[in-house]
Amino acid sequence: MTTPTALPYGTPDAPRIAVRGEAHLEVDPEIGRIGITVASRGRDRRTALDDLTRRNATALDLVKSYGDAVERLESGAFSVRPELTKHGRGERIRTYHGTVHLTAELTDFTALGELATRLADLELTRVDGPWWDLRRDSPAHRRAREQAVREAVQRAREYAEALGTSLAALVELADIGAEDGGPRPMAAGGRMRSMAFAEAAEDTVAALDLEPQRQHVYAEVNARFTMRPPTL
Repeated sequence: MTTPTALPYGTPDAPRIAVRGEAHLEVDPEIGRIGITVASRGRDRRTALDDLTRRNATALDLVKSYGDAVERLESGAFSVRPELTKHGRGERIRTYHGTVHLTAELTDFTALGELATRLADLELTRVDGPWWDLRRDSPAHRRAREQAVREAVQRAREYAEALGTSLAALVELADIGAEDGGPRPMAAGGRMRSMAFAEAAEDTVAALDLEPQRQHVYAEVNARFTMRPPTL
């Protein structure tokens, strides 16, 4: 059986203050993510597979044509399955269906709207999203942590001042739960791909005008300080 750790309450000569600092930021997203499902069908397995290969290549080439606006492109699950139908007393294969899933992340949200529209205009292609997000190393996370620390210090200082004294030293600073357990260079040929897209865009539907969803960033810290003994 684990013995619970005793909380450091301090002493009359070095009273302690325990506070929590919190921060909540609302910031613009840095990336937009869409899911792409490319499908195919055919009378036999080979026809469905060949058709899926062709459609997948078309979708990939379209996404890649946006150059540096695309931060990540990944292929996901792939399948080719038969569709059965009853025929007399037995079952027969009626047709084959193929699917492949792609995920694309873009940093240019105007390009994202254009790309989503052009992908949705392809036959047997489904587009889901967008999902908005921040990068894992986004400066917004650091700003939230710094703000949470500053709030913890300010809160502790206000408690000390209410007792007519001041903070002496920081004893502990911890994340909540911790105690529990440059522009990218343009790829070669990027300008030519952009021109090809501009020419092809004249035959497509109008691009979606997307409004990025603001992101909420939270940070919380626990902090303990000692203060100079107050006169009570």
